[in-house]
Amino acid sequence: MSTSPLLQVSNLTKVFGGVLALNRLNLEIRQGDLLGIIGPNGSGKTTLVNLITGFVKPSSGHVLYNNQDISGWAPYRIVRLGISRTFQMVRPFYHLPAFKNMIIPLYSSRVKHMAGGKYGDRDAIALDLLEEVGFERDSHVAYKSASVLPQGYLKRLELAKAIALQPELLILDELFSGLSLAEVASIVPIIEKLRKEGKTIIMIEHRLKELFRIATRVMVLNYGMKIAEGSSREVMESEEVKKAYLGSEV
Repeated sequence: MSTSPLLQVSNLTKVFGGVLALNRLNLEIRQGDLLGIIGPNGSGKTTLVNLITGFVKPSSGHVLYNNQDISGWAPYRIVRLGISRTFQMVRPFYHLPAFKNMIIPLYSSRVKHMAGGKYGDRDAIALDLLEEVGFERDSHVAYKSASVLPQGYLKRLELAKAIALQPELLILDELFSGLSLAEVASIVPIIEKLRKEGKTIIMIEHRLKELFRIATRVMVLNYGMKIAEGSSREVMESEEVKKAYLGSEV
């Protein structure tokens, strides 16, 4: 395993019309990490992910991936390098069956490159991936239109699309949001398996109990700044973190 960071964020700053969304953030992620990113609403978590994945451009600072500066790159170029993500709000092709929603990632240039120039049987691969994230193949759920799927399956579909890109770094933006305790409990082992298979993972989450169970390290943002980083116990014992979550009276 390389001793250099897989992802390095240096003095990353984003200003939206005079509002400082992210303020000179520094961060390093090494291969095999599962970094949890937490913080109150509006603290800059999704802005950070959008900057890493190219959906917004930084006002200043740098994002390095495998020692290559990817600051401001277009998302499709970043995906080709091996970074994929999920989104808070799922937006599948509702008129298509779930397994047909996998067509875009499975036709990507990255997948073709990883497969040695051949795509293979994409329908079969799609069904395998959906089964991997919890679609029961023999129940025909994967063949149903996305428009009739409940939130739990739509979130699994979102995860499957990100995995299909064969990323080295997988970023999950509030994957557990809107799910029941039972649904979250069934997805946690999938994430643990991905990490054991070599994926480096960043998770933005508000479901702290479940996140702390699997994260190797946690970073806390507030008002666009990092206020704590370390183990789950270390960050939750921080007085600054307690104030950010519970108010100044704590």
